[in-house]
Amino acid sequence: MKILKKALRLLLTVTGLFLLWQILIRVARKKFHFPAPAFIGRFLDSDLRRKFQPADQIIRRSGIKPGMTVLEIGCGSGAYTTAIAKAVGNQGKVYALDIQPDMLLLLQQKLALPENIKITNVELVNRSAYDLPFANDSIDLVYMITVLQEIPDKQRTLKEVKRVLKPGGLLAVSEWLVDPDYPLPTTTAMDGQKAGLKLHRLEGSLWTYTIVFRKD
Repeated sequence: MKILKKALRLLLTVTGLFLLWQILIRVARKKFHFPAPAFIGRFLDSDLRRKFQPADQIIRRSGIKPGMTVLEIGCGSGAYTTAIAKAVGNQGKVYALDIQPDMLLLLQQKLALPENIKITNVELVNRSAYDLPFANDSIDLVYMITVLQEIPDKQRTLKEVKRVLKPGGLLAVSEWLVDPDYPLPTTTAMDGQKAGLKLHRLEGSLWTYTIVFRKD
């Protein structure tokens, strides 16, 4: 009984600290918008994160298929980039875009690992999401994973996404409750629709979800 009480007390303490941290970080993020710093890139690209947001789940929910030309906005250190590259295959292409050179350096190092040496369909792009270096109607699918809410001017980015998407192209936005910038699905849906994208489908739960928009 004493062991059970200690375990329960520990659980309540950890839960309380976690909730306190979430409140503090979310309040801070409301005032200060900035991309995730490069020094946490190793954590972002971790098996623990992918346990809660599995790569195969992201791929299925987003609608990523072999042969697609795909743009990842806010690729960071590449937590999902290699899995997406394998999913689109040799006939497909992945543009991994991030505003931070240090994040792209981490991804470059990951691509150089022996297990990834055969991945040749990824191109790193150091650019702002406000100014995508792609032609109109040129991308099959754009995806963002816990990124959209980090961007100060979301509408500017979403309108750029709409510009580069092919007619019928898809934008997939995935979110995870633990992320300090987490928005409710209704918020994400409104952001995309405000930019002129059509709500296509919603998959998942409040814990982790993906909303897919379509460019008509």
